[in-house]
Order: sequence, then structure tokens, then C-alpha cells
Amino acid sequence: MHTNYYFLRQLAPALTVRLRGYRVASCFSQEKDELVVGLLDALGGEFWLKAQLGAAFPALALPESFHRARQNSVDLLPELLGRTVAHVEAWPQDRVLQFTFVEDNATLAFKLYGPRPNAIFRPTPSAPAQLFHQRYAADATLLPSPAPTPPATAEAGRAEVMPSGKLPPALSDLPGRFLREQRGYDPAPLAQKQLLVAELLRELESPAHYYIIYLDGRTRLSLVPLGAVLETLPGTDPIAALRRFVPQALARRALETERRQLRQLLERRAEEAATSAQLASQRLHALAHEAGYRHRADLIMANLHTIAPGATELEVVDFYTNEPTTLKLKPLEKPQRTAENLYRKAKNQQIEEKQLQTRIARRETEALQALEQLEELETQPALQELRGLRTWRKQHGLDPAATPAKAANELPFKVFEDHGFTILVGRNAQNNDLLTQKYAHKEDLWLHAKDVTGSHVVIRHRAGQPVPEPVVERAAQLAGWYSRRQHDSLCPVTVTPKKFVRKPKGALPGQVVVERERVVLVVPGNPFEHTQ
Repeated sequence: MHTNYYFLRQLAPALTVRLRGYRVASCFSQEKDELVVGLLDALGGEFWLKAQLGAAFPALALPESFHRARQNSVDLLPELLGRTVAHVEAWPQDRVLQFTFVEDNATLAFKLYGPRPNAIFRPTPSAPAQLFHQRYAADATLLPSPAPTPPATAEAGRAEVMPSGKLPPALSDLPGRFLREQRGYDPAPLAQKQLLVAELLRELESPAHYYIIYLDGRTRLSLVPLGAVLETLPGTDPIAALRRFVPQALARRALETERRQLRQLLERRAEEAATSAQLASQRLHALAHEAGYRHRADLIMANLHTIAPGATELEVVDFYTNEPTTLKLKPLEKPQRTAENLYRKAKNQQIEEKQLQTRIARRETEALQALEQLEELETQPALQELRGLRTWRKQHGLDPAATPAKAANELPFKVFEDHGFTILVGRNAQNNDLLTQKYAHKEDLWLHAKDVTGSHVVIRHRAGQPVPEPVVERAAQLAGWYSRRQHDSLCPVTVTPKKFVRKPKGALPGQVVVERERVVLVVPGNPFEHTQ
């Protein structure tokens, strides 16, 4: 409710009293979606406005002090400098706070709409608007609605309630929820609804308190008590309330963001470990239930005397099962040599079985550990604080930015690392399906050599970090190298987010349909130092 009209109309006169006569000394930005305005009074006293103009959390912060960075800082709105604040006002029934200056009647409006906040500066009332976010071009013509005629107190509720009982936007969200949950608004007849709204309006015009509340997973500033009340502040100082609220809300948002990232990381680890253990178990089961290399080698050696030179097969009775069986032979290879090769493969098979058993045990342990950590994340009180969460994350090696050192051993794909991004390459048609349908997430980048068979390639998404084009090009080279275009001089490669890749019903293994794509041309190759 820190951007609600009823809070802004109390904040505006408080800022007018506090800032009248202050002069703009600086205006700059040093972070994305941030506009900082520094003001000075005649005695050199400072006042700072820090507008958070991101869609997720628009807010006007009023820090008591602010230190500008020496680097990565850019000056903005040079025509605003030196202007003196005349007054501050809230646009009628809107989420816009406007500063008006003495010189040329210039204005700086902070539009605090949730989806598309902005700052709008007009050097004079007739001059073209200068926008902080140029992409919201329509804001250049944004003007306040005419101020409504103040109704008499007895008529206030009737003016605010529509015949259907629906509340206007300024009374929606927290005030509307307060009316429904604590004042019995919904079942009341229209006349009663009007009285309830009139009573609430009187409370909103002169609130006894401001409340910092926790509701639906968010820390919010409210003029009415709702949810879990974290702090109750005097209703006489909106500036102090805003200064108290914004740091708490930002800290809580940072905590929830890191908790969400950790939850996703642990869920992914548990899923990948469980899938890897399942695949290893299937392979181990197949090895245990097929005639092994040693089995076939024993049959050949036991029947050497019956094998004719140049024979292509051997029909014998299997002394292990007492069933007739046929063994394939190589006509240009001696049976002893064939048996020797089979014994060597049997030894390798035993090694593979031991490795599979070790992998199953390790991956099942990792899946269980990830699930236990998920439960701990949700239940440990210490992890409800940002500092405790970060300490716990480091202790358990769960830094989301860290690259897993054993990725190549843990995933059933070819794995490459490039500038912190993990690139996965499918090994065959069935493995391609596993990669695209089970392992890839919707925001991962998916690549494939165009119009030929080949490996699916996936670049793992990292939150808040777009994939650099050089990484895309090297992944595209891999897609070309592991395809039928391996020896072409140039290979066109499809690049698209995985969410635009789907597998039609009844399609063969590895077959998919791409709904949206861009194509890059690369020279097929493996640009990395080692092959997988």
C-alpha cells in the first residue's frame, strides 16, 4: 500500500513541509531501474529520494544518507539540477506522486504503477516530457485526472461504491480485503456497504497507525491491520513509515528470492540424482539378465572342435540353460581370438557393473540428501533470516553460482562448461529425448543442427544472466559436430528456448517440433580442450 493513493496523499503534504525550498543538487542512476535525486537546503542539509522503478517492486525510498559510487554511475535529467521544490502532490485517485518546482513550474512525476513504473520530467508545462524508461512512450502524454469535488461526509460512501457493490481501484487490494475479511462487506446490502466504505474512508484520511505487515508471502505497508502485523508505527509521520518499511521489504524480497533459487536448485538436484540412479539401475538389470560375454566365450571354447573354418555361426546346446542356442562368429577371425575378445569384454562388463552399483548408491544418497535439505530449508527457523540462509548455503555447498565440479560424472550426457554455463549434449536418439523432455527446463537454450539428424544440445539457464553470444556459438559448433553435418564447411543451427520445443504424440525417439527459432551459421567442431 506504499503506492496507494490514500498513502501518497498523506506523504505528499509531509514532503511539501519537509522539502519546500530545497534545491536539486544531483540526479543520477547507478543501478538498473533506479533514479536517485539529491536535494540540499540553504544550510547544506541533505535529503535523498531513491526511486525504485522496477516492475517487481516500484517504490519511493527516502534513505537518510546516500553515498554515490565512483564508478558505474551516470548523470540524468541535467535540466532538473538547481531547481527549487515548491510543493509535492498526489494525483487524484492515482499512484503518481508529483514534485513541482519554483523555476518554470517544472514537474517531476513518479508513476508507481506495479507493471510499468516510470519517472516523467517536464522542464515547463508545455515542454516535451523526458522519460526515465523510454520504452513506456505513452507516459509522455500522461496527465492527472481532474480532482473530484469532495463529497459531504454522509455521501462519501455512496460516491465510492458502484451500484454493483464493486469498489474503485484506490480501495481495492488491502482496503478492500480489510472490508471483506473484518467488516463483513460482501454479504451486506448496498446501503450498508456505503456506510462501511464511508467509515473506512475516514480511517484512511487520518490513520491512527501505519502497519508493516506480512501477508501472502510479502512484506507490505498498510493503513489497516491485516495478516501478521510485524510493526505498528504512528500515523502522523508517513516519511518515517516509508523509511522504516522499504529496507525491510527489500531485505525480505532478497530472502525470498534466494530461498526460491535454493528450492529450485535442490529440487533439480533431487530429480537429476533420482533419474540418474534409475537409469543406472535399468542398465544394471539389463546386464544381469542378458547372456554375458563370458557365457558366450565359454561356449565357444567348449565347442572349438566342432567349429568349421570360416563358419559364421555356431549352433550348440547351452550347458548353462540346457537350451539350444546360436552364436554368431566372424568368418575371418579364429574362434580362439573371438573368445579372447569376449573374455576381455566380460572383464570390462564386470568393471561397468561395479561402477553402476557405485553410481546407484551415490546418486540415491544425493537424492535423499537433497530432499532432506529441502525439508530443512522449510523448517529451520534460522533459515528465515538472510544471514542465516547464506551461511547455511555456504556450509552445504549450495551456492547457485557455483559450477558443479563433477557434472560430467553425474549426468548421462556429454557435458561441457563455458564461462560458468553448462552445455549438455545428447548421445543418441533416446538420450536426446531424455535430455529435452526430462532434464531441460523451459528457460534453457536448445540447439540442433538444422534439417539433419544429430544430438540435442542444451545450455543451462542461469537466473538473471543471459547466455553470452560466444557461448551460444560454441554450443552451436557442438550441435554441428555431433550431427550429419559434421564435415560440412558451414552448418546452420537452430537456437531457441526449450519452451518452444515440443514432442508430438507418436513421434520417433529424438524427433521434436520447434515452434519458434533463430538460426546461426557455424563451423562444426569441438571448441573445447577435451572431448567427452
